[in-house]
Amino acid sequence: MALIRKKCVPEFFEPTLSGEKKFDLRLNDVDIKEGDVLIQEEWDPVKQAYTGRSITRKVTYARVFRIDQLSWPEEDVRKYGLRVVSLE
Repeated sequence: MALIRKKCVPEFFEPTLSGEKKFDLRLNDVDIKEGDVLIQEEWDPVKQAYTGRSITRKVTYARVFRIDQLSWPEEDVRKYGLRVVSLE
């Protein structure tokens, strides 16, 4: 189990804090695995500083997606984008 600290801007921090957002979409620049602990530290992009608030959550699912491995044509992904959904 690793402790991983990542910045989180307020627009994503608040719904995570409230429990509304139960997922996190990240650039795969850190090897995050199931069982790791993700510490999201709120980052104010205007002030370019941390706010001092953080959220700590256990990672229950992690998967890497590469654009050339998706089942949709790359031009469709570029045209429409991708949408993440959270399920209960």
